[in-house]
Formats: sequence, structure tokens, C-alpha cells
Amino acid sequence: MKLANLTCIDLDLPELEGFRKFISSWLYRGDGFTLLVDPGPLSTIPRLCAELRRLGVERIDHVLLTHIHIDHAGGTGALLKEFPGAAVVCHPEGIRHLVAPEKLWEGSRKVLGRLADVYGEIVPVPAERIGYSETVGDSGVHSFLTPGHAQHHCCYLLDDLLFAGEVAGVRSEIPDGIFMRPATPPRFILQVALDSIDRMIALAPRAMVFAHHGLAENALDHLRIARSQLLLWVRGVAATAAVDPSRREEALFIWLLERDEHYRNIDRLPADIRARERHFLGNTMRGMTEYVEGLSPEELEALAAG
Repeated sequence: MKLANLTCIDLDLPELEGFRKFISSWLYRGDGFTLLVDPGPLSTIPRLCAELRRLGVERIDHVLLTHIHIDHAGGTGALLKEFPGAAVVCHPEGIRHLVAPEKLWEGSRKVLGRLADVYGEIVPVPAERIGYSETVGDSGVHSFLTPGHAQHHCCYLLDDLLFAGEVAGVRSEIPDGIFMRPATPPRFILQVALDSIDRMIALAPRAMVFAHHGLAENALDHLRIARSQLLLWVRGVAATAAVDPSRREEALFIWLLERDEHYRNIDRLPADIRARERHFLGNTMRGMTEYVEGLSPEELEALAAG
């Protein structure tokens, strides 16, 4: 695997505050094959295709979807019209939702509201062009089912490069440090997410690609941070559960700033990206809150004990 063959294509949405260096698609040109990971939403497909043409890409062999959320996969069907030789790899449970995306689109609009309209409608993917395999053609890529962020989440390993999607949450570039946070929308189950991270740690990748956002050349460090954050944040959600709902998110935010050395770096982000990340805290909290509310008193006691 050669990192020089890897290209990040940012899919910025300037109409939304902080939506830069956030949504990304990743191009890898190997010996005899071309991969594209997460083509993004419909509204950014023209930008993606223009950049692919500028880079001289005439053919895509495999489109790898880490999961079917609209900001990662919504534009896949439109991309296939531009690259008719491409085949899509997707978690088996996600395939039917992209072949007939009406319910997925309806659910996206219900959860995301205006944001879904900015992303654009989900274009159907022809059934004959999408499937799942543990090995992706002759590319040397191996697929792994990694539920946690979503039940239909996958990671892909090419030699020692891991296309990690959101298995390790969200990352933003800061000078001389790391900003990360979990990404745990409902339905979140801590043990499932930890198992996925542990299996990726066991692969011992050297580098990893975050869907949101960037290339981390010390993959194991980031995976271990993500694992620790999941445990810490669930503790924080449990610790602030008794706070009045109108103030609970702010209470969790303060709790985390005191205890999470990596999330604390939110103060070092540019103002617009900081506002975006502050907004998404609520989404992460909702998934963890639902999980914590389902725990027994004994489980809550064990959680509080760390």
C-alpha cells in the first residue's frame, strides 16, 4: 500500500456553517484498479466528478461504502451514471435500502430536517451493481462488518491502511494535537461498538482514514483513543442523567471538558468548525442516553465505577 496513491477529495457544503474539512471521499489508485470510498451526498456529486476528471480518473472499479447514511452514500446512484464500470460494496443489511431508498430518504428527512434537503435526495443503486464480499475483486481489499456507529457499518483494509468510516468517531485537524469525539446516533450499543474497535485494533493497521476527517498515520493510537472515549462518554452521560433535560447537554459538555483531553481541544478548532462540532454533541449524546436508560441498576453502578 502506497499513501502516495491515496487522495482525499473534500466535499464541502459552504451553505452550512462549518461543513468544510468534514465530508470527504477517498480515491485510491492501485496497480490495475481504482477505488473510491464514500462518494458522499447527491448535492456534492458534481464537485466529486469534476475533481475525479481533473485527476485523470477515467474508470472506477469499486465504490466502497462504509455505511449508508446520506452524507456518505446518498449520491452513489448518481456517481454510477458517470462511471458505468463501477461496482458497489456495501454491508449486506444496507443493500436493500440503497436499491429502494424511499424509506431511507424518508427517515433521513425526519431525523435531519433541512440538512437532508441540502444533502439531496438518495438516488437508487441498481441491484446488479451492489453487493458484499469479504474480498473486493483483485484489489487486495478486505471487508469487515463493524456495527457501532450504525448497524450497517463496514471498514476496509488494504495492506496496512484502514478505511475506517466512523468506527472511531470523528476527528479534526489541529496543530500539535488530536481532536476526536464519538459518533453514536441511536441505536447505540456500547458492547457492539467496542467489539468493532477491538477487532480493528487486532488488525494492527499502520494508517487509517477517517470519513470525518483526514488521514491518521498512527492508526492504533487513534483507535485506542476512540475506545477510551466511548467508555468515558457513556460514563459522562450516566453521570449527568439526573440533570434537567433543558440543561443536560451543557452539563455533559462541561463534564467532558474536565475529563477528556482530546475532546477538550474543541477550543482549538476554527470558530465555524467548533460550532459544527458543538451541534453534533447532541446527536452523540442522544444515542448514548438511549443506551444508558436501558441499563440495569447493577450495570449503572459498574459503569460509574469505571
